[in-house]
Amino acid sequence: MKLTNKVVWITGASSGIGEALAHRIARERALLALSARRRNELERVKATLPRGTRAIIIPSDVTDFASIPTWVAQIESELGAIDVLVNNAGISQRSLARDTTMETYRRIMEVDFFAPVALTQAVVPAMAKRGSGQIVVTSSVVGRYGTPLRTGYSAAKHALHGYYDSLRAEVSKDGVVVTVLVVGAVHTDVSVNAVTGDGSTYGIMDDLQAAGIEPERAADLLVAGIIADEPEVLVAEGLSRNAYDLSRQDPKALYETMRMR
Repeated sequence: MKLTNKVVWITGASSGIGEALAHRIARERALLALSARRRNELERVKATLPRGTRAIIIPSDVTDFASIPTWVAQIESELGAIDVLVNNAGISQRSLARDTTMETYRRIMEVDFFAPVALTQAVVPAMAKRGSGQIVVTSSVVGRYGTPLRTGYSAAKHALHGYYDSLRAEVSKDGVVVTVLVVGAVHTDVSVNAVTGDGSTYGIMDDLQAAGIEPERAADLLVAGIIADEPEVLVAEGLSRNAYDLSRQDPKALYETMRMR
């Protein structure tokens, strides 16, 4: 979908991939609605967008499902009908399964799976009625294979693929495109902000994240796939890409590689 003059709603837009996507999509002259929990960071992102960009901010927690209709109404009132929803908000994990509480698992699923589903359910009917629209969701290479210390995160991302692949098959006849972004290691604070088994913050930059693709480059590749209406956009290099390829070519070898010693 060409993004010029389209209303694009991005969640998790205050940092990392979300912030980079906001800047890249703004260059397509889209109208932006930016959501995240931190108002000050949303204001910062908005202030650094290209001159002339029309954008609004919606300070919000994506798990506040009861407020979704209010957010949708605000966007429609200030910008117009939502053409593209980019479900980017998420939280990662760094803990062994045996050390992870059910409360932590539920939190991960609420943020990484139920929130994008709830937001999608809120906007798809209007898109289908108009006969156009695009739903985008940020997944991960671990949505295709599991890795240690990420049982809940990987499970949530696997669930995203199941939901959005099924949704795509249902709504394509209505002119609605569904694009899943399959992202490998990107140099963001995703590991720093990850939760541990008891729900506390991990607070450490993984070596894999530190060596990851810069978010601006990732955003260039991801937006190209969004504009091309790709069903799935893979952006991964190095170990992430090698593991992704191995998961398809030799799953047994991947399992051996992933084993904790």
